[in-house]
Amino acid sequence: MDKQSQERVERLEEAVAYLTRNVEDLSGIVARQEAQIGRLARHVGMLMEREAEREAEAGTVPLADQRPPHW
Repeated sequence: MDKQSQERVERLEEAVAYLTRNVEDLSGIVARQEAQIGRLARHVGMLMEREAEREAEAGTVPLADQRPPHW
C-alpha cells in the first residue's frame, strides 16, 4: 500500500473512531432521557389524579371542561 492510501485509511479509521464515540455518547444520553421521561410521565399522572380528586371533592366542574372566559 502506498503512502497516500495509508494516510487515507488512517483518516477513515479516525473518522470511524470519532463517530463510534459519538454514537455511544448519544446512546447514553437517550437512555437517560428515556428514564427521565418515564419519571416525568408518572409525576404528571399523579398530579392529574390529585387534581381530579380535588375537583371531585369540591364539586366544581373540572377545569378542562370549563369554557375559557373569552367565549
